Amino acid sequence: MNNHIIYGLIGFPLVHSFSRNYFNRKFEAEGIDAEYVNFEIDDIGHLMEIFSECPQLAGLNVTIPYKEQVLPYLDEIDGDAAQIGAVNVIKIIRSGDGDFKLKGYNSDVVGFCDSLRPLLNPTVHSMALILGTGGAAKAVAHGLRSLGIESHFVSRRKSASTFTYEELTRATIAEYTVIVNTTPLGMYPHMDECPDIPYRALSKHHICYDLIYNPAETLFLKNAREQGAVTKNGLEMLLLQAFKSYEIWNS
Repeated sequence: MNNHIIYGLIGFPLVHSFSRNYFNRKFEAEGIDAEYVNFEIDDIGHLMEIFSECPQLAGLNVTIPYKEQVLPYLDEIDGDAAQIGAVNVIKIIRSGDGDFKLKGYNSDVVGFCDSLRPLLNPTVHSMALILGTGGAAKAVAHGLRSLGIESHFVSRRKSASTFTYEELTRATIAEYTVIVNTTPLGMYPHMDECPDIPYRALSKHHICYDLIYNPAETLFLKNAREQGAVTKNGLEMLLLQAFKSYEIWNS
């Protein structure tokens, strides 16, 4: 009987692969008969094809742009993921007759909170701006609530629940001392891009956190650092959520 297990990542595009390299090194070092595969699909409609073509698949990570689009395909959603409205981990629960169920989780929250918490000063960091409104932004907002931080989304489009970038004044930046970039602006290979905020209003009291980890310092983080802000990229968050993903798949 073949006990070789496959885990993987769905997203588009998958130009970088921290997860694949991390997990495959882990499996090799620990003598685990498993591999981690990138499934780059240009439409979420191809998801079920992956399951039919890969019967050894035991779990998936989900990245941009499918953290919300994947929800209708799931049989069950964990409580936190349901509140967030986005999933980045899928556990495949197989029955003996070849049938399977899909359960969705969100490990982004754990990774984000555990990596941000050591930087926080409760007397200074009580309000946050979240740049972007996608699945990762929703997880960040959920995590910030759990840390006692009030947050506000920033989007290119105006709505009742968001600021637009044009509305961000120096006074707004001074008030919101945690700023989290959840957009792909600045991600390799578009490293010359960054969110359009008034960087000169940043100070040593600000924390600027970028979910991007490649490059290690995005233009967003560079601009913030030059104003004296505390900066952090998404590498530790990614590592922590990878730990959590593996725990979920094997629980």
